[in-house]
Amino acid sequence: MDTTVADPLLGALLDGRYRVRSRVAKGGMATVYTALDERLERTVALKIIHPAQSRDPQFVDRFTDEAKTIARLTHPNVVAVYDQGTHKGLPYLVMEYVRGRTLREVLAERRRLQPQEALAIMEQMLAAIAAAHRAGLVHRDVKPENVLVAESPGESHNLIDGVVKVADFGLARAVEASADEGSHLMATVAYVAPELVTDGHADPRTDVYSSGIVLFEMLTGRVPYEADRPVEVAWQHVDRDVPFPSRYVPGLPPAVDDLVARATRRDPGGRPTDAGAMLAEVQAVRDDIGAATATRGRPVTPPTVMVPRVESVPQTSVPQTYESVPQTYQASHRPSWARLPSSAPPSAVARRHRTEVSQDDDDAGGGLQGMLDRINANPRTRLGVIAAMLTVGLLIAIGGYWFGVGRYTDTPDLTRQNREQAVHLATTAGFKVKFATAEFDASVPKDQVKTQDPPPGGRILDGGTITLTLSLGPEIYKVPDIAGKEWDLAVQDLQAMKINANRAEKFDDAIPAGYVVETDPKIGTQVNPGQTITVYVSKGPNPVKVPQLVGRQLDQAKQDLNKVKIQLGKVEEVESDKPKGEVVSQSIGDGNSVADGMVMDLQISKGPAQVTMPEVRGQNLDQARQQLEGLGLAVDVQGFGTVRQQDPQPGTMVTPGQHVRLLAYF
Repeated sequence: MDTTVADPLLGALLDGRYRVRSRVAKGGMATVYTALDERLERTVALKIIHPAQSRDPQFVDRFTDEAKTIARLTHPNVVAVYDQGTHKGLPYLVMEYVRGRTLREVLAERRRLQPQEALAIMEQMLAAIAAAHRAGLVHRDVKPENVLVAESPGESHNLIDGVVKVADFGLARAVEASADEGSHLMATVAYVAPELVTDGHADPRTDVYSSGIVLFEMLTGRVPYEADRPVEVAWQHVDRDVPFPSRYVPGLPPAVDDLVARATRRDPGGRPTDAGAMLAEVQAVRDDIGAATATRGRPVTPPTVMVPRVESVPQTSVPQTYESVPQTYQASHRPSWARLPSSAPPSAVARRHRTEVSQDDDDAGGGLQGMLDRINANPRTRLGVIAAMLTVGLLIAIGGYWFGVGRYTDTPDLTRQNREQAVHLATTAGFKVKFATAEFDASVPKDQVKTQDPPPGGRILDGGTITLTLSLGPEIYKVPDIAGKEWDLAVQDLQAMKINANRAEKFDDAIPAGYVVETDPKIGTQVNPGQTITVYVSKGPNPVKVPQLVGRQLDQAKQDLNKVKIQLGKVEEVESDKPKGEVVSQSIGDGNSVADGMVMDLQISKGPAQVTMPEVRGQNLDQARQQLEGLGLAVDVQGFGTVRQQDPQPGTMVTPGQHVRLLAYF
């Protein structure tokens, strides 16, 4: 069934001031509209939080405090916040309207950008984020959708001279703060920093990591990690290093690769300390690339150098050779830039030089052979050399053993131990312990050691560190609280927890069409990964209403219920002065919308209680009539005077309202 309805906010007037014009975009946390500020006659952007995000009664207060902090940010690259309020319980922000496109739209059209363009956009992005960091605010959700680009006028679509503005400062933090403990992390998995995935911690270096991923995407046209499920993408940020952009786009400058690698290091301590520090690095890289480009674009002029003065060489009538040049003027003594070519071929010069060196060695004492002869001629020298050689060999052997084997020991087996036992065994043996990210394993109980590195019996240095991976036990999830969320957002929450959804629809008076009513199994029930649950989505109020059954006989009431497909539940007989079998009450009031599977209970009358017909013969007619009417009987009389006959007879059981006949005469 098509549940598409017109947006009720279009044309609405908020706070008596902001007239909603059109819807611009719809995200996971809010919807953005353009509106006219009728007081100042200017176009603004209106961001309204989704109903599902504002059910926490403390959310409005948190959101208001966050909006005040954002409003204090005054920077040309930050989307300004003008006002804040609520409309029908939904918080909203009034922001500067930027006439341009999101960086996501630019990348969809261009696919990827040139390094100078990407660095120019990144420079303005970081300037905005640095202003937030100086104010003590962390963005937490840096991504192309939150970056607005107003390109320079003209047909060139020059991004280098465009104006860049960053939006949604603090919005993710306000929404996440309103959720219950253990709820989902509010972030975009393609750009999320590792520390946000592992422990939920965020600081300025978190924004630096996300900015590095955005720079990677601008340079390559893709994000570094992709997977079928969002949770798998998030954990790739924890387990893997971001590759160099030049892996996907050969020819990128090495300085750009280094910049992306430094900004996206998994250890926050290895990144620039905040956006201001990264901005300085981006500016330096941009200047270097610009200088290199300018140098390649023009001929290189040889530098002017000082040439030392060389004395002239005496000339003879015989052609000068290498041997005849005085020693102080040989070519090998000249600077490399002043050496003259030899008159002999290079091979001949090399052979001649080796011959001269060999002759000099012979003159110095016979070279290596001469040294050996001198050692052999003296027994003491010979023994000293042998002892020295043995000592050096022994030291080499001991050193080789120590560095290769001796300093290592066997790793103890810590698998299947719980956390406390494993730490105790390792520290008692003199080792340090480090814990890796825990993993699901149906065969290993929760909080026991699943694997270790080095493995049991492996080589490890004395006092080394053993990395332990604990088991999370079987991979089991709880059905999340998605009641009141739109269908698309509810499906995203379920997919993030590896739960499949089967859509079913039902009428509901309280929940608007297209929003989740309930789930089967119920919210909070434990389910296995890949399990399919039924999600009931509201079709809006049912136009069929519950009929009025009070006053009808039971058979007629059953027919009325069958017409509107309501099941008849329990039928109870009660004391009543109503005729027997007449409905005196119904469990569901008339006028309510009929819901699927509705069951109605009825109470019907047992009929009036019976009384005993009294003896009135011999009484005055008027007295007898008054007595019988007091019992609720209808009296029919004939004659006057004293009652002589009565029907029914005395002692007979009669029902209130029943007719009795009296005959009187003197």
